[in-house]
Amino acid sequence: MTGGFFSLLDLVRHRARLRRWNESAALGRRGEDLAHRYLERAGLTVVERNWVGPGLRAEVDLIAWDGDVLVFVEVKSRRNMDFASPERAMDSLKRAQVISAARHFLRRWQMEESRARFDLVTIVFEPFQVEHQRDAWTFDEPVRVS
Repeated sequence: MTGGFFSLLDLVRHRARLRRWNESAALGRRGEDLAHRYLERAGLTVVERNWVGPGLRAEVDLIAWDGDVLVFVEVKSRRNMDFASPERAMDSLKRAQVISAARHFLRRWQMEESRARFDLVTIVFEPFQVEHQRDAWTFDEPVRVS
């Protein structure tokens, strides 16, 4: 029952966003909405959405607790797989930006990197598919400067 209700709300919210935003931005936010609920059903507690630290260019889509581990989640969405899979958009530059934002967040809250991880949630709308990659990358990822 609630799944159908949330699906209807997603559709209404998505159509409202399409009136204000371009299609890509609206689709990305819809993917974040779905990822948020997916992670909470999997037992994580989402505590932040679209977090940007002061002076940072990088945004963390979702930040959640998985037990005593803080999870920085990047969400990638695609309408379909015609051009590329969603994870292809998660290049080394984007990972480096998320790592930088995560370090800032952890310093701000005086937490150790060992209590955090990076996950990737990919969503394809046609045909519908959600994948959750735990520990998709680490703090030791080589940093690419551009």
